[in-house]
Amino acid sequence: MNIHPIDGLINNSQARSVSKAIAWRIIAAVITGTIVFIYTGKLKETGEIILVAEIILTFAYYLHERFWIWIRKTKS
Repeated sequence: MNIHPIDGLINNSQARSVSKAIAWRIIAAVITGTIVFIYTGKLKETGEIILVAEIILTFAYYLHERFWIWIRKTKS
């Protein structure tokens, strides 16, 4: 039986997409925060930028995940 590796994505739950989005955003927040703090040297501004960026980008990543799962389902 020939199974394509992406076939498992079809069964991904929304909870798994949310979990993946949160895990990735934590990693990205640390990287972003480090860069912003090095650039600005200001902890308050760094925190504000991270907060806004993480809210927007977590939602965008979730939509991205669900979009590709939808694409795969419609091609089946």
